[in-house]
Amino acid sequence: MRLMAKVKVRFVCQECGYESPKWMGKCPGCHTWNRMVEELDRPVDPRLPAGLSSEQAKVQTIDEIDTSQEPRVKTGSDEMDRVLGGGIVSGSLVLVGGDPGIGKSTLLLQTSYRLAEKGLKVLYVSAEESAKQIKLRADRLQTLSSRLFILSETALDQIEIQIGLIQPDFLIIDSIQTIYHPSIGSTPGSVGQVRECTGHLLRIAKTLGIATFIVGHVTKEGSLAGPRMLEHMVDAVLYFEGERHHTYRILRAVKNRFGSTNEIGIFEMQEAGLIEVGNPSEMFLSERSQGAPGTAVVAAMEGTRPVLVEIQALVTPTAFGTPRRNANGIDHNRISMIMAVLEKRMGLYVGSQDAYINVVGGVRLDEPAVDLGVALAIASSYKDASMNPNDMYIGEIGLAGEVRGVSRIEQRVKEAHKLGFARCIIPAKNLKGWTVPAGIEVAGVDSIQQAFQIVFRG
Repeated sequence: MRLMAKVKVRFVCQECGYESPKWMGKCPGCHTWNRMVEELDRPVDPRLPAGLSSEQAKVQTIDEIDTSQEPRVKTGSDEMDRVLGGGIVSGSLVLVGGDPGIGKSTLLLQTSYRLAEKGLKVLYVSAEESAKQIKLRADRLQTLSSRLFILSETALDQIEIQIGLIQPDFLIIDSIQTIYHPSIGSTPGSVGQVRECTGHLLRIAKTLGIATFIVGHVTKEGSLAGPRMLEHMVDAVLYFEGERHHTYRILRAVKNRFGSTNEIGIFEMQEAGLIEVGNPSEMFLSERSQGAPGTAVVAAMEGTRPVLVEIQALVTPTAFGTPRRNANGIDHNRISMIMAVLEKRMGLYVGSQDAYINVVGGVRLDEPAVDLGVALAIASSYKDASMNPNDMYIGEIGLAGEVRGVSRIEQRVKEAHKLGFARCIIPAKNLKGWTVPAGIEVAGVDSIQQAFQIVFRG
């Protein structure tokens, strides 16, 4: 008589993946409450799926390694290709995250159609919708193609069988939280299921050379649901951002092994699907209020292209003991530092004022080159004095009140000239080494005091 192996029980945190032999109310790893879920610790079948083979790795010296770049496949969308680093790399695994209803499925369905129209075979696996629901969306978006295959399935072993039969060039999984592996004794969406299913898809992508896109849900805090190791397993992580009640969407790369992580793609959600926005600066400034106090236009670099955005500031006397500092789209600590410099170096008593800073369009500004525009917008609201709507501001502010130089000043000024701005206030250190375009004035400043004299007195 053969005894059956005893199945062990473990408790896994659904936020960070911390494992414990007993249940705990508070996770020691991420300190969240009531996120420990019971899972059966069953051994995973180590065999490769049908049609896959394991090749022995070859040891090479570093000078023998071929460094020639693999050809990339264009998706037919310039914005998508920009974020991916120039196109899709064969055998790559890309994770796409975003809020529910933001348009992830629409984006990938349109991408699948463009790839299929190029003669490539695409398998779209949906574990959340039926094939009829996808067909209805495809009819609305006009994305019907005979080389676009649809599969509505949640079991990973069945998906692997269809991959072996169809042998697609591209694979899309929507979504990873609803896929389950039969040999894992936990519910779909749990840490164990997400980790093991992603591992299987990674092995399929690398072994067969199939470029794979997987959709991931996000938590209330805006981060990808599931263990953090999921982001380390994939080659690229893309976030699809935007407000559900606004038409514009931003595709942002937060990890990319094949390109820059600073690139963004701008789309507009319309009845016919997602439409590319070729000139994001014009879009962000389309509803700018001319001459209103507390508004300034800055030039931020998003990867390799400059983007002009409007910064709005509202400074009012506080009604509480501690003034409020509310920043949307920019670092809260950066705002506090700039206001401290204004109070110390310029004599503006903003320490007792509530300050509300907003970056229009939902863009996240991380570089210090927007400091000068933020400082002047705060001062304009505090003084209730409007600034010239044809001016643009570039520069980093130091604690001594100096205006420091920034990179790629020529590209920023050219973008401002293209959109009709008449003058750019820039650091004096950036005046040398390049030619100012004809038709635009450039004023260099060494300190925030000089900037105030030009803007509010000149």
